[in-house]
Amino acid sequence: MSSVAVIDYGMGNLHSISKALQHASPDTNVIVTSDVQTILNADRVVFPGVGAMRDCMKALQDLNLVDVIKQAAQTKPFLGICLGMQALLNDSQENGHTDCLGILDGHVLKFAQPLLDANGEILKVPHMGWNQVKQTPHPLWQNIPDESRFYFVHSYYAAPESSEIIAGTSDYPNSFACALTQKNVFAVQFHPEKSQTVGLQLLANFLNWDGA
Repeated sequence: MSSVAVIDYGMGNLHSISKALQHASPDTNVIVTSDVQTILNADRVVFPGVGAMRDCMKALQDLNLVDVIKQAAQTKPFLGICLGMQALLNDSQENGHTDCLGILDGHVLKFAQPLLDANGEILKVPHMGWNQVKQTPHPLWQNIPDESRFYFVHSYYAAPESSEIIAGTSDYPNSFACALTQKNVFAVQFHPEKSQTVGLQLLANFLNWDGA
């Protein structure tokens, strides 16, 4: 039986993510864990997250998970979700400056405020709700129509150093990277576990992905 470790460091929608993964692939062994060896032994790893980056990095350090995440991100199919995507970058503007994991080259920036649409109307931050995602070719988009809607909740966004690692973009109101990929790593700003049919399809694609 294939296994997937959902990293538990106290800052993720662990029940909804694990339930969605199990629904997407009933034959997969879904393990919610903070145990280093369990994470390293799993076939795949999901790194979720909600909340503040500084709290995230402190929790990872306190649980000795920094090195295991870096190792897993080099060796097996790895999915980052929301804060778990942002933490893969070099640093975040949150709290002025917070160092992140540096697995992907780029920065986490705060949406400018006031944030205005084309009509000069103020857009709310955090960005919350359903938004279309424009895809670039990747196995995790299989059977998901381009510009499908996914569910977002975030006040910060990823700004990668290179456009080559962008796997998807969304607009609020300007275009921003909402999916990143590098080798066996795929990471999304939106919440697939809250994105109904297309979200479950993305999770199923991940659970069938060999990381190539």
